[in-house]
Formats: sequence, structure tokens, C-alpha cells
Amino acid sequence: MELNADFTCRIALHAENIDWQESPTPGVSRRMLDRLGGEVARATTIVRYAAGSRFPTHCHEAGEEFLVLEGVFQDEHGDYPTGTYVRNPPSSSHAPASELGCTILVKLRQFAPDDRTFVRIDLNKIEALAIAGREGVSVTPLFWDSRETVRVERWDAGTAVPLTSAGGMEIFVLDGSFEQGGDTFQRHSWLRLPPGLPADHNATAVAGSQGATVWTKSGHLRNLI
Repeated sequence: MELNADFTCRIALHAENIDWQESPTPGVSRRMLDRLGGEVARATTIVRYAAGSRFPTHCHEAGEEFLVLEGVFQDEHGDYPTGTYVRNPPSSSHAPASELGCTILVKLRQFAPDDRTFVRIDLNKIEALAIAGREGVSVTPLFWDSRETVRVERWDAGTAVPLTSAGGMEIFVLDGSFEQGGDTFQRHSWLRLPPGLPADHNATAVAGSQGATVWTKSGHLRNLI
């Protein structure tokens, strides 16, 4: 299966326009954003666990990262409430479940083969940092290395935010809204910008009247082209 698998293209998707599809695991459904492969795939997906649903133990041969959007995600390593960011590197394994139900944004099979960094960050316990030279923007760093940078950013109302995308980037809206390239992005909208945008491309986002809180990942798409 190939879905939005051309990483040279700008992609804009809005969750409310994407149907939930049942997965092979009872009680687990998903909204697919991009995908390359079958049930074992390089993929970006919004996944919803019904209360009491669970996966059998499995290994992430090429890693996974996820952000809990609603509810509480669980595995044998702990409980992860709304606002928790997790990275499980290649060769790690776990048995996902959710007694109360949850929704997560998850990216699969996108790590460097030698990455062995586990990350567990509860955003509810960390203050965002103001960034010099970026008025109206505050940032919570989540992960960075030579390949990519992952963070949550808060954009104040009306703030114009240049979207640096030399290595490509993804933006997922957690709260509020912004406009870019003629589209309005609201809660659980997703924007993917390719590496090396043309000079005449409108690569500036403008936060809406309530501001915007977004999850961003940048630099990584250059490795896929």
C-alpha cells in the first residue's frame, strides 16, 4: 500500500475528513496519514484504542514514536497520559493496551538503524521555553540528533511563523489553528512540507485567533528522497 508516499510533495490533511478504519486487532482503529507497506509499514497514523483493547507483544524492528492525544496509553513499562511523548528505538518491544481508551499519533519504522535512545516525556510536567529571535513562539524540545528535531511549539495568536524546511518537516495541530498555503489547519490537522521548497512557495504559517499548539518534526524527510 502506498498513501502519500511521495515525499517531494506538500500534503495537507484534516482528521475530520478521514474515515476510521478497523485494524486487524479488535478495538483498534486508525486514520492513515501516510503509509508505505502493508500491515508492516513505514507509516504515520492516528490510532484509536477502545477501552480494554490491547496488542500482543511485538518488536519494533525499525522503531516507533508516538504522542498521546487523548486518554491513557499503557504498556508493561508504564501508563502514559494525554500529552506524553514516547520513542521506542529499533529492536525494542512492548505490549500496548489501554484500559480506559486512548488516541495517539504514531510514526513507525522511521528511525536510524543504530538509534537506541528511549524517550519518555510528560509535557504536562515541562514548561515551554521562549526562543530568542522568535517572538510569539515558545518551544518544548522532545528529541534532536543529526537527522531530525522533534518538539512541541506554542504560537501566540496572529504570530507569523516561517517554516524552515531544508530537510522537510511535519506539523500536527494539538490545539488552536493556523493558516498556511491557503489551508486552515485545526485540531488534529497534519501538514507535511517536502525538503527544499521552491523559493516562491508560501512557507509561512500564521496562528489563528486562539493561537496554536503544534507537534513538529523536521529534517528527517531528506533521508527518504
